[in-house]
Amino acid sequence: MTVKLVENQKELKDAFSIRKMVFVEEQNVPVEEEIDQFEEEAVHFVMYHEGSPIGAGRFRQVDDYGKVERICVVKEARKLGAGKAIMNAIESYAREKGFQKLKLNAQTHAIPFYAGLGYEVVSDEFLDAGIPHKTMVKNL
Repeated sequence: MTVKLVENQKELKDAFSIRKMVFVEEQNVPVEEEIDQFEEEAVHFVMYHEGSPIGAGRFRQVDDYGKVERICVVKEARKLGAGKAIMNAIESYAREKGFQKLKLNAQTHAIPFYAGLGYEVVSDEFLDAGIPHKTMVKNL
């Protein structure tokens, strides 16, 4: 498994295809909410296994922190360390760029995953695309 910083249209298309598979098809998020107005400003990541895309995520600067978004892994690759590898790549990128704080909005079922990576819940539960979330932060 290899995580890549997206550098071309093919890699971006691969990242979007995984996001659509997981969020739109599996979780019923409307495509117009999944692919949003922040795509152009975001830095995208895609994970490949044996040449096929299996995971994705994106990173944006928001105010004075880095925002981790759209972390997803295809069903067949979950529990194999793919999500952790994507998060590690994004966190390494954030450190290189000088960020000291990261924030993300975690689906409530994924809170234990992010907590295991050092993130702490800092909000009450809220709905995003009809799915319960909580905001989490991590100091780098």
